[in-house]
Amino acid sequence: MLLIDKKIIKRAKKGIKNCPFNLFLFQILQTESLSAQDVFENKSKYLNQDFKFINNSLFIENEFLNLIKIGVLRREVDGQGLTSKVRITPIGRQVLESCSDLFTKKISPIKKIITCLKYQLSPR
Repeated sequence: MLLIDKKIIKRAKKGIKNCPFNLFLFQILQTESLSAQDVFENKSKYLNQDFKFINNSLFIENEFLNLIKIGVLRREVDGQGLTSKVRITPIGRQVLESCSDLFTKKISPIKKIITCLKYQLSPR
C-alpha cells in the first residue's frame, strides 16, 4: 500500500508541476471552487506566465480533467449534481503542503516548447 501511495504522490507532484496553473490558483481552490471560465477570465491571476497564450476556456477545462484523473482536483457537487467548478482533493492538499518548491523550479526551454506546441496543436 505504501508503494502505491508513493506512486500516487509522485504522479500528483508531476501533474501539478507541469500544469499551467500557479500557486495562487491552488491556494484559492483550498477555500472555494472555480470554473474553467472563471480561470480563463482571470488568466493573469491564475496562470503561469508561460501560458498566457491560452485563448479558450476549453484548454483550461482539459487541464482540469487531467488533474481530476490523477486525483489532484475533483468536481464540485451541489443539490443538482456535478457542476462545472472544481476543488482541490486531500491528495492535492498533501502534495502542496509537503512540496513547497513545486512552483519555484525552473522548466527547461525544451519542455516549454513542447508544452506550447501541445496547446497550439490540440483540437479546439
